[in-house]
Amino acid sequence: MFDTLSATPLDPILSLMAEFRADRRERKIDLGVGVYQDDSGATPVMAAVRSAEAQLYATEQSKTYQGIAGNPAFGEVMLAQLFGADNPLLASDRARFISTPGGSGALRLGGELLRRANPQAQLLVGTPTWPNHIPLLGSAGLPMVEYNYLNSARSAVDMDALQAALQAAKPGDVVLLHGCCHNPSGVDLSAAQWLQIVELCERGGLIPFVDVAYLGLGEGLAADGAPLRLLAERLPEFIVASSCSKNFGLYRERTGGLAIVAQSASAVERAANQAMAQARQIWSMPPAHGADIVATLLADRALAAQWRDELEAVRQRIVAMRQLLVERANGNRAGIDFSAIIEQRGMFSFLGISPAQVVALREQHGVYMIDSTRVNLAGINSHNIDHLSEALYAVLV
Repeated sequence: MFDTLSATPLDPILSLMAEFRADRRERKIDLGVGVYQDDSGATPVMAAVRSAEAQLYATEQSKTYQGIAGNPAFGEVMLAQLFGADNPLLASDRARFISTPGGSGALRLGGELLRRANPQAQLLVGTPTWPNHIPLLGSAGLPMVEYNYLNSARSAVDMDALQAALQAAKPGDVVLLHGCCHNPSGVDLSAAQWLQIVELCERGGLIPFVDVAYLGLGEGLAADGAPLRLLAERLPEFIVASSCSKNFGLYRERTGGLAIVAQSASAVERAANQAMAQARQIWSMPPAHGADIVATLLADRALAAQWRDELEAVRQRIVAMRQLLVERANGNRAGIDFSAIIEQRGMFSFLGISPAQVVALREQHGVYMIDSTRVNLAGINSHNIDHLSEALYAVLV
């Protein structure tokens, strides 16, 4: 039976990771894989996470299922984290949270819910976007309309294209938005641009579907969450896919969830029930360990404060690596100005170099990035910046 199957193309990031691991050169740099790394090149367990996990191990009494929606305490702290604990939205009982296997599970579940709610809805996707957005949501059966997200220099949002796409959409259509730290570009929407989008969604009856994978890594927790609070204030319904992989460092625990906001408590209850019915058909019960860690951590005032400090240190290191890269890469013989990278947010940015230069960096210098030139700024550190800058100067001619 399996002899009838054809080979599928390898995921470009996963194949790049495999190629990097097989490279035997001592001086090699991985700027492709999308995980945070500290100055030693490690992806550490946060101290607050480790303490919360120790508490959990000491007090956990059972490994039984927690239900399709997951740990209710996790849902409560995540809604408070996304919208603010004192947000009137939560008091009005118009929001529900369903635990999922990571942010990817939340995206897929959101796609399935939207298709059930409105099979005719189209999903508006600004490109470039996270490479898995389109296959992940497309496999849920949502027809897609792509529009250009970045200007020609890929250094700012193409608001003309975004506004045109929203104005051409019909009521009930859905717009996929990056909450902060746009992956792959690092080019985020400004507060004024978010307001324009909300107003267009209000007038056009459009449903925002917000992917929040990097909350706290852009301008800080409060600033990164401002668009979500704006949506809660102005719009009757929207959904948010969130992940704890990056800001809690819980990559392998697959911890995330889908927040559903509806016009009334009864409407959100029906939507949550539909989403849980769909989850039952896909993964049945969500993973619990990472969610329980987050629930334990955020319920403990001291651990929550420690985590916020650690998260801010992570954010500041990424900002510092942005500045360091620009300082060391500018002045190259090709005359490429990388200064826009400083103004971008999160772990990623485009270098904007040629395909031949990407290949030369990899083959001649062991510097790995995906073909789009998206680089993970957290892959830069004090130990490899000299080699990286030397490699860039060598190929940028």
